[in-house]
Amino acid sequence: MKMVFLGPPGAGKGTLAALASVRMGFAHISTGDLFRAAVKDGSELGKKVKNILDEGRLVPDELTIALVRERLSRSDAELGWILDGFPRTTGQAEALETIASPDWVVNFDVQDSVILTRLTGRRVCSGCGKIYHIVSMPPAVEGKCDVCGADLYTRPDDSETSIRTRLSAYRSQTAPLIEWYSKKGTLVTIDGTGSPESVYERFVEAIKA
Repeated sequence: MKMVFLGPPGAGKGTLAALASVRMGFAHISTGDLFRAAVKDGSELGKKVKNILDEGRLVPDELTIALVRERLSRSDAELGWILDGFPRTTGQAEALETIASPDWVVNFDVQDSVILTRLTGRRVCSGCGKIYHIVSMPPAVEGKCDVCGADLYTRPDDSETSIRTRLSAYRSQTAPLIEWYSKKGTLVTIDGTGSPESVYERFVEAIKA
């Protein structure tokens, strides 16, 4: 099965995709992870991606499409995949159709106020990458990872200013995908608020229906 997860930044797409990947056995492909890997390698391409992400802007289509095309060609994606963070525009959706057509497109609906609370409180381990939240999932020792003991940090794109920029970009450029996929008959919209487990249960019921 091939699926696309839609929703604004902070809607929980990554968490739900990771959960569904483990339980369903499909590859979880996050464009955010692809971008961060490009930034980490320190190449000229990575530097361009870093500047774009730090400013809360969307990465250009041609770059994103190339990264996704390469990732979908790997062996672990043969049995099925979940795309998290792609497509973001109708142009990207049309490009995805030339690679593979998704069976389902799941739209996670979450209000902006909830997203701001989620993202401004997010902290990431500088060592192993584990994600925490200062309210809902704090570390045992403030500022330190429970797993490896490394320092926690706030991503530059998790500042309130950057989040509002990203939400604005989503509303203007990505939201039209909802109508685009609705016309194709593959769209399912579910409430993305609540615990990951409760949202996952809604997701499974929607797919079954």
